This record gives sequence, structure tokens and C-alpha cells, in this order.
Amino acid sequence: MSTHTSTTPQVHLTRRGRTLLLLALVGVLFAAFSLGRANSQAAPTAGDAPASVEQVTVQPGESLWAVARRIAPENDPREVIGQIRRLNRLEGSQLQAGQQLLLPTAA
Repeated sequence: MSTHTSTTPQVHLTRRGRTLLLLALVGVLFAAFSLGRANSQAAPTAGDAPASVEQVTVQPGESLWAVARRIAPENDPREVIGQIRRLNRLEGSQLQAGQQLLLPTAA
């Protein structure tokens, strides 16, 4: 008695096929990353925009916290720092003496 087993054909990718598949995957990941990055850098909404701005020069030893407390002592410094960072497109919280900053002011 002979047993006949059915075998399904296996898919074999050539080197070129594997390369194209890898490039397609990288392209999809790049597009997803770019889309996410673009959304995270969207312009602030009208509610986030200050009524007006002024430009100041950072003094030696001055921090974002000190600037926020100086310009808006009645507000939560964390919120003011967020506004300053958005206005100036700051990635971190480090300031350099002599750096020019745009600061939100009340109209």
C-alpha cells in the first residue's frame, strides 16, 4: 500500500523579491513615522495662542522656570513653560545666556 501525501507548494522568494519586500516594509514604517511626527508638530490651536508676544534675551543662569515665574507669577509655571517651548519650538528645557526668546504676554 502506498501512501500519498499531498504537499502544498511553498513560496520561494528570490533575493530581489526579499529586497523589494524589505524596501516596502521600510517605506510603510517611514510613512507612519512621518505622519505621526507631522501630527505632533501641528500648529497650536487658537486657544493655545497667546494674545501677544514679546522678545527677551536670556540672562546668565536663567532657567525656563525662572522666566515663567517672572512673566506670569499668578499662573502655573508648567503651563507657561509649555507656551514658551511651543512659541520658540524648543526641544528641551536648556537655555543659553544671550538666547532670544518669544514670551507670551497678556493683551
